[in-house]
Amino acid sequence: MLEIVNQIKLTIAGDNDHPFLNGPFTPNDKEYTASTPDLKVIGEIPRDLNGIYVRNTHNQVHESIGMYHPYDGDGMLHAMHFEDGKATYRNRFVRTTGFLAEQGAGKSLWPGILAPQLYERRGWGSMGAMKDNAGTDVICHAGKLIASMSQGSEPWRLDPVTLETLGADPSWARKVVHGLASHYKVDWETGEMMFFNYPEVAPFMNYGVIDRDNQLVHYVPIELPGPRWPHDLGITKNYTVLHDLPFFFDHELLKKGQRKLAFHRDIPARFGVIPRRGDNAQVRWFEAKPCFILHLTNCYEDGDEVVMDGCIQNNPHKPRVGEGGSKQEQYERIRAHLDKHNNPTLMYRWRFNLRTGQTTEHQIDDEITEFPVCSNDYVGRPYRFSYNVLYQPGEWLFRGLKRYDLVRDTTERMEFGEGRYGSEPQIARRLNAKSEDDGYLLTYITDMKANQSECLILDAANIAAEPIARIILPHRISAGTHACWVEGDRITTESRSTTI
Repeated sequence: MLEIVNQIKLTIAGDNDHPFLNGPFTPNDKEYTASTPDLKVIGEIPRDLNGIYVRNTHNQVHESIGMYHPYDGDGMLHAMHFEDGKATYRNRFVRTTGFLAEQGAGKSLWPGILAPQLYERRGWGSMGAMKDNAGTDVICHAGKLIASMSQGSEPWRLDPVTLETLGADPSWARKVVHGLASHYKVDWETGEMMFFNYPEVAPFMNYGVIDRDNQLVHYVPIELPGPRWPHDLGITKNYTVLHDLPFFFDHELLKKGQRKLAFHRDIPARFGVIPRRGDNAQVRWFEAKPCFILHLTNCYEDGDEVVMDGCIQNNPHKPRVGEGGSKQEQYERIRAHLDKHNNPTLMYRWRFNLRTGQTTEHQIDDEITEFPVCSNDYVGRPYRFSYNVLYQPGEWLFRGLKRYDLVRDTTERMEFGEGRYGSEPQIARRLNAKSEDDGYLLTYITDMKANQSECLILDAANIAAEPIARIILPHRISAGTHACWVEGDRITTESRSTTI
């Protein structure tokens, strides 16, 4: 089967030369359903690959109000469903309130992250000015996908198979006034999902737990010194790790409605270790060297210590976009900020000793990588392998993958090839897997030279080997970032049938 099920009218001006609306970032306007054998497969899809690989994408529809930033576009999910050696591809817009309102108006109604001062309608996110685009993160919990934007949005639920938008979660969305920020985490063993948000009003952070039956069972305020701009959290078997990092808006300017991010080198980073259902009084704050963190690989408990692995930014900075200059100069500032070779991110490990209160930390690698992931089955538990992306110098594009063996302290890499750019990878352990890396590594590729996209299936234990299979998509998809893997036994319920 190969069917165009819908087409959305894009109103972006034909002469718009924004680099993040052209080339690999050209938005898609068609929604497809396509399955094998009508999808061309190079190689063979493994029969023990069972589940759904889903990637979120910022896919802009209308001409932007103010300067467009690639975090502004409407959420579009791209999903490949594997079962018994066959595959079905679907892509669908996340039909948020903002998306539907702008469809009705035929134009943008909200500004983006670089121009919150231009808002005329109540918005979402920690700034309360943006459209809830649900374009950043995606994860599966309790048999439904949840898509969100990073600053905090409604918990948009979607059917994991059909990608139909089911609306904001009816069980608990109204109880979480400030929404949920991206990078909520699911513990496969308990079925619980941990999340946070960070409004610009006191106490400046809230932390919650949704149980395996999709009920809000815990939601507490977390007191911070002021408004912050965290991005991720970590979980272990018994704890959650919250971030209070010295990269935030100037407090005095914020009182005047001006938002200027700055890195405060004289303020240590703080990491709050809280029992999974603990409250503000039970948070133990650990100090570390000043830094910013976008994404973690994993956290786990090791004796008296909580271990946290992720990618550190030692000198984060934000370009002065919107402060004058030509469009081209502003484009270059956006690119310079997103280029991790200009704003380095490095694999790093922190250890928080719950007995002594001390932090130890060290750098794992000196190569620039980001978007680190581990197997769902090992989230919150001791693990061995982190899979990271490699950046194209000068661009916000992923040129390859790097596999870290954190036990043997070795690495392996693969490059996608010239003009080929990937997405955040996901680990799909094979049915009846015997080890952590017994399975497959999945990513979507946007191939600019061949003018096509594909879903790439690699051997998770040997990513440098030839791909096991390449599934050619019916269109070239826009470059995107965050993804998730939904195991076959989690498509309808939050109950794993496997053990590690």
